Amino acid sequence: MGFNCGIVGLPNVGKSTLFNALLSQQAAEAANYPFCTIEPNVGRVAIPDERLHKLAAIAKSATIIPNQLEFVDIAGLVRGASKGEGLGNQFLSHIREVDAIIYVLRCFEDGDITHVEGSIDPLRDADIIEMELMIADLESLEKREAGMQKKAKGGDKEAVATLGLMEKILPFLREGKPARSYQAADREEQKRIRALQLLTSKPVMYVLNVEESCAASGNALSAKAAAMAAAKGVPSVVVSAKIEAEMAGLSEEEKAEFLADLGLKETGLNAITRAGSTLLGLLNFFTVGPKEARAWHVRDGACAPEAAGVIHTDFEKGFIRAETIAFADYVALGGEAGAKEAGKLRLEGKDYAVKDGDVFHFRFNV
Repeated sequence: MGFNCGIVGLPNVGKSTLFNALLSQQAAEAANYPFCTIEPNVGRVAIPDERLHKLAAIAKSATIIPNQLEFVDIAGLVRGASKGEGLGNQFLSHIREVDAIIYVLRCFEDGDITHVEGSIDPLRDADIIEMELMIADLESLEKREAGMQKKAKGGDKEAVATLGLMEKILPFLREGKPARSYQAADREEQKRIRALQLLTSKPVMYVLNVEESCAASGNALSAKAAAMAAAKGVPSVVVSAKIEAEMAGLSEEEKAEFLADLGLKETGLNAITRAGSTLLGLLNFFTVGPKEARAWHVRDGACAPEAAGVIHTDFEKGFIRAETIAFADYVALGGEAGAKEAGKLRLEGKDYAVKDGDVFHFRFNV
């Protein structure tokens, strides 16, 4: 089960610098001119989780495999992208395929780095991005509406349901509100909304890019942007993309020393990947053994068979039971044997809702 986040922003806000740092390599060209990133750059980054290392130490696992999130860096967005300005069309086609969107907002002043709008204003930049995505969604639905009406008149039940959903969402977009303003009635509607691939139906996070000296506490610009994010119910993370880029080639020991000197508890990248996982509504579960300790993620609210299916579709098809140990019990009791002896190893069935930190061994028969 793959999950990905699109990294978007206006030109010269530090978007590609941040992407390079996320991947600890120069996977995207970062330059001081608009549209230096022509094609979307894709990379995966590990999600830090100390629990995995504790499990591996107890089980003496030979390999540790953390969860990963995929990040997609896309050409800089400008006002009018929904109409094809800049590289708008390419941008929009790529961003439709991601699960969540990260808005990188410039919260630093630098006379040597131009801003496409001529001034630094993260609130305005966020509004430009949101408006362009809403206009694109509105045009997309309006273009599809006639065809869907034709199918619905022909008796296509799925078309009838989809058309009804489109007619519920369109008024929000026409009022200048994102598609996520519409609350799905049930899980079926949620699936249909995802199938529509609307840009503004995706969850959003703001990454507030500040200068190096403000990485620990932020600045006046990031404070305004954070307040706006909070008012909208959008998570935000303050980072200095420049600092993150400087740390990209350092060892873990060197990073720790570098962070301490700056008064930072963790890298901004760790904060982004953790927040991205939360944004997507993911829970972590683990499989542990002598060969490997591995983290997996599944959507919040998933039941045991769905978690099994993340590992292999056959596990879900032939699901029988899930041998389950809570993370805290696994650690406190020294592993599977201790948990079993203490009666903390449970056999859970198809209706068991996965809890974050569960350690599973799935029984299945195909």
